[in-house]
Amino acid sequence: MKYKSIVATRRGGPEVLQIVENELRPPAAGEVRIKTLATSVSLPDVEARYGRSPFPAKVPFTPGYSIVGTVDAVGEGVTQAKVGDRVAALTAYGGYSEYVYLPEKKLIPVPTALDPAEVVPLILNYIVAYQTLHRSAKVKSGDTVLIIGASGGIGTAFLQLGRIAGLKMYGLASKSKHAILAEYGATPIDYHTEDFVAVIRQLEPGGLDAVFDGMSGDYLPQGFSLLRRGGVWVSYANPFSLSGLLRLFGRLILLNLLPNGRALKLYGTGASYLDRRPFLEDWAALFDLLGEGKISPVIAAKFPILEAGKANELLESGQVIGNIVLLAPELL
Repeated sequence: MKYKSIVATRRGGPEVLQIVENELRPPAAGEVRIKTLATSVSLPDVEARYGRSPFPAKVPFTPGYSIVGTVDAVGEGVTQAKVGDRVAALTAYGGYSEYVYLPEKKLIPVPTALDPAEVVPLILNYIVAYQTLHRSAKVKSGDTVLIIGASGGIGTAFLQLGRIAGLKMYGLASKSKHAILAEYGATPIDYHTEDFVAVIRQLEPGGLDAVFDGMSGDYLPQGFSLLRRGGVWVSYANPFSLSGLLRLFGRLILLNLLPNGRALKLYGTGASYLDRRPFLEDWAALFDLLGEGKISPVIAAKFPILEAGKANELLESGQVIGNIVLLAPELL
């Protein structure tokens, strides 16, 4: 029996994504075979395709940072999953596929009552927003924050979770996307036409409690001084190169040594490989929020898994508000 997946055959744009056929094999010992129901289309997928990463994946490879699916078969020695279980995983690579093979230890239990299309944004985009808010910055109700990149998948997660947390929010986004920021109570700033530093200084002369930066640009040197004493800047963007990563680490050391009471923190989901407990706790909390209707991921578009090229083209257009998800045919 065969199954299909999407492979980036070389560096480049969405046109390098090709459909390939694979043999459906039994899972190895300690491994689980998952029938993919939903997978995310995210900026890390795009950057990986172009090779914009400190440690780029070797081509050919299958993109896809997170999945939701049903356990289809289990290998010898698997004890924490059984056929029919609904699970998710933070895959980093491999999600654009009809079937995915993963070690049992990477699985995230998912309530079967939840819609896979709404669950899959929680696995990457919402966990980033939730953990940077509550574990990195430790925000409290009434705090004033700035979200850099406030209209994408992670940005809209910040807007929803920030409203729940009782935050006063500012967000950087292009003019055409300001409506979604206003919907969640954030004050929009057009980074194309406005000087965000000048705007924040005028509106918040006392400074900000936190800044969440997912743009991997030059916002940090411009905006770090916007923090009040005791404020924290959390950068969660993936640097585009090894030199960019080293430069970020240099800034981390320098800015945290300055005697101004401000802090720079770096966030990455790679920490889940070291200690999964906080991640499993926070995913469970997000599943509860979704089940209770307190969050509802903004989904800009849904595509079949094998139309990942079209989905990537849409993401790269810069017109997307929220998330793009790939779905198994039976869910469309």
